[in-house]
Amino acid sequence: MSILLQTTRHPATPSVVGSVEPSRAECGARRRRAQRVSKPRGSQDLLSAEIEPAVAATGLDKSQALRTQGASTITPQILEEVRATLSNQTLANPTKTPDIATAVAKSNRVFGSDSLRELTLAARAEITGAGPLQFWLEQPGVTDVLVNGPNSVWVEADGALRQVDVAFGSQSAVRSLAVRLAALAGQRLDDAIPICDGSLPDGTRLHAVLPPICQSGAVISLRVLRQKVFTLSELVSRNMIPEAWEPLLRNLVSKKANILISGGTGTGKTTLLSALLSVGAPGERLVTVEEAQELSPEVSHHVSLVARRANVEGAGEISLADLVRTALRMRPDRLVLGECRGPEVREVLQAMNTGHDGSMATLHANNAASVPARLEALGALAGMPREALAAHAATAVDVILQVKRENGSRRLCEIGIPTIRDGTLVVEIAAEWHGTAPPTTNPPWQALTEKYLD
Repeated sequence: MSILLQTTRHPATPSVVGSVEPSRAECGARRRRAQRVSKPRGSQDLLSAEIEPAVAATGLDKSQALRTQGASTITPQILEEVRATLSNQTLANPTKTPDIATAVAKSNRVFGSDSLRELTLAARAEITGAGPLQFWLEQPGVTDVLVNGPNSVWVEADGALRQVDVAFGSQSAVRSLAVRLAALAGQRLDDAIPICDGSLPDGTRLHAVLPPICQSGAVISLRVLRQKVFTLSELVSRNMIPEAWEPLLRNLVSKKANILISGGTGTGKTTLLSALLSVGAPGERLVTVEEAQELSPEVSHHVSLVARRANVEGAGEISLADLVRTALRMRPDRLVLGECRGPEVREVLQAMNTGHDGSMATLHANNAASVPARLEALGALAGMPREALAAHAATAVDVILQVKRENGSRRLCEIGIPTIRDGTLVVEIAAEWHGTAPPTTNPPWQALTEKYLD
């Protein structure tokens, strides 16, 4: 009876084919030897020496450190076998989602439940995820993962940037990951189109560039979509909103004030917007318009519209302005523009001025006083004269909420009211908060509270 214990030859363990049946003990010894040489590089035993430095350097436990190493140590041969199995699964049953764990197990290269679990996670990251970056995208508190090169990977967690020990090995590996992520986002990324901006299937925001745009090589920026929607009370407890302002914010929503949230990049505009939208009355029809879907308010009646870029032939573009006009025909109780950054400002202001009360939008601005200049610049893109823009904005926007990021923390720092003074659009600051002492108020605060506080 012939016995084949190993399908691949190895210098230390040749294939054993015999005409005489070996003893049970000899079979067990040969099987253990075969398992040792067949165990892939991604398994726990052979990775132990590699993950110990990660454990010491990062403070992760051993299983977490193993996951940071798994995607970079899984062998190309195993990946090809898994991809082939997944392809066969799809061909056999196109309606069934391929099972990566089954494909890894069928490779006959993994022994033990721990190794199978870790290799499955590594294979999933390499095939449908962000490869060696996937571990960091899943960590609580991480908001951004940035790749500057094969040996320069940074993450932002809890408001602070730090470099992490993730190595790609070569620039070509970084480029390959960028191209694969772009494909997952439904975008094209190559020498002809070296810039990609899109969203991955899990909502993670992707931005990637290739040479010659970036001479040093491919660069990847990933922004994590926050799955949890904070309530206003939770934002108060996190010191993002002063407790004294919470009743006013709730009444601004319930009384359908038109709100513009302004701030810099990463200051918490979307976080505050989602919290405000969740305060709305039950059953309100909410229609949101975004360039990339980020808003996930906890409401029962929500329709999300997402813009589409033109294809490689320059056709098929659906702009934010197109979507705002479309949303107005969908009977919204509230119209929300995730970010106003172009000529769509005209459509938003017109909507606010034509009976669509309770509308909201966000805008990039360093402070509330600079909002008029930003609106004028965007209005110029839409062909709006300065005077027309000022007249529209002063009557359309009821309140401006300015958010700020400082020393790793985010907070609502100013509440402003737009008005026209000597023919010019200006913002009067009604209240300010510096994060520690109680908020301070200015004369416009009294008129604001009389209108929106019972």
